[in-house]
Amino acid sequence: MAMKYYSLSYSLQWLPFLIPTLILSCCVSAAQFNVPRLGPLSRGILRNPEPAAVSESFSKDLKTFFYAQTLDHFNYRPESYKTFRQRYVMNFKHWGGAKAGAPIFAYLGAEAPLDGDLVTIGFLNDNAARFDALLIYIEHRYYGKSIPFGSTKEAMKNASTLGYFNSAQAIADYAAVLMHVKKKLHAQNSPVIVIGGSYGGMLASWFRLKYPHIALGALASSAPILYFDEIAPEIGYYSIVTKDFREASESCYRTIRRSWSEIDRIASKPNGLSILSKRFKTCDHLESSFELKDYLDSIYAEAAQYNEPPTYPVTVVCKGINGASKRTDTLGRIFHGLVAIAGKRSCYDTKEFNYPTETYLGWRWQKCSEMVLPIGHATNDTMFQPEPFNLNRFIKVCNSLYSVSPRPHWVTTYYGGRDIKLILHRFASNIIFSNGLRDPYSSGGVLENISDTLVAVYTRHGSHCLDILPSQKSDPQWLVMQRKMEVEIIKGWMDKYYTDLANRR
Repeated sequence: MAMKYYSLSYSLQWLPFLIPTLILSCCVSAAQFNVPRLGPLSRGILRNPEPAAVSESFSKDLKTFFYAQTLDHFNYRPESYKTFRQRYVMNFKHWGGAKAGAPIFAYLGAEAPLDGDLVTIGFLNDNAARFDALLIYIEHRYYGKSIPFGSTKEAMKNASTLGYFNSAQAIADYAAVLMHVKKKLHAQNSPVIVIGGSYGGMLASWFRLKYPHIALGALASSAPILYFDEIAPEIGYYSIVTKDFREASESCYRTIRRSWSEIDRIASKPNGLSILSKRFKTCDHLESSFELKDYLDSIYAEAAQYNEPPTYPVTVVCKGINGASKRTDTLGRIFHGLVAIAGKRSCYDTKEFNYPTETYLGWRWQKCSEMVLPIGHATNDTMFQPEPFNLNRFIKVCNSLYSVSPRPHWVTTYYGGRDIKLILHRFASNIIFSNGLRDPYSSGGVLENISDTLVAVYTRHGSHCLDILPSQKSDPQWLVMQRKMEVEIIKGWMDKYYTDLANRR
């Protein structure tokens, strides 16, 4: 969940909304370290902040549609029947057609506009020809061009309009769109495989559980469905971040670990924050040592979460830290690590991970309603200073933002999660839970097979959502084999489906 998506250009209609948001952000940001957000790709300091452009040849195969989506699937009040335009994109290039019962691969959009996913989620396009599959990408409500109430400003206005912004409504949206497409194309016998990554991976697994009559199976990549309601340990995320850095370099790990107290020591001096601002070339004068520590914390977490080949960002950071001259002190080494991963800049923006973009604001609401991920620095067993997740403090922050309290137990109540091996194997089927063990969110993932058709596919060196990104010639063999295994499992589901379909006739 730590994908960060940034853009500093806002339309004028956002200004009345953003000004109070910026004020609130500065007031509550020091309450605790940011909980890393989900997402298949890093779009923060590790990558170009703009989504990659869709290639001309690929874009010709994409057709955009809009569905008149119901605002509220679960009530019968008059306002529930309002509709909004929900965007979905289809690629018919390789589809074998409805008469052949050729399959449909459906990508379930998550907490970002759909545009970037069209090119950066490669699993669908890479396997479309093999399966003669129709591809459909569906945008999550309240993101991109799928905005209720006519505009983002109105949709994000207050808790009343945001009340329709949750995962249950989102997967009901996906069900409605898929049923509409199948009816429109006379494709009732075309099996659907839903695919998602990170938060979208959670949605994919939950979709299969809630709508088994629509989806034959699900590929849930890097989906930490067990990181709710204290099922997974809150220290799990940062334990893996620490493990990644320590495996890359013991000296790098030790330098980072002792840097926090050194930052605090200098900050306590007269003009200490000015000294830190100069040493780290911050774009704005630091208001507290926490501001700098939170920034570095986010960089290390992002490097670990998206520690993918061939660059391996954790190694890049550590080479910067270790490559400084012998006379360089601890903070000088930390700065060298920052420059190594972020590049040489005139200044470094410590607010980079906190700008109130559409995705930042949308995911903040989702965290403050149902996506309560209790992630913290709970002990001294990591390379970070202790900073336990404090639910009471988190609730106060959310109340200050939205005048509503989070529901930390709702996800496990609605979707389950406890005793997952005992419960799911009794009624669920056809879900692949894929993970890379270098991904900090794998600490909340399903890492053991639950049954013959509820399978865990993981790689020791993998990172967040790596298996659903486009295949590359440089991909290591372990990644090639992970994808091959997933494809073979999906093929098995389909073979059985077509056998059952033939026997029914």
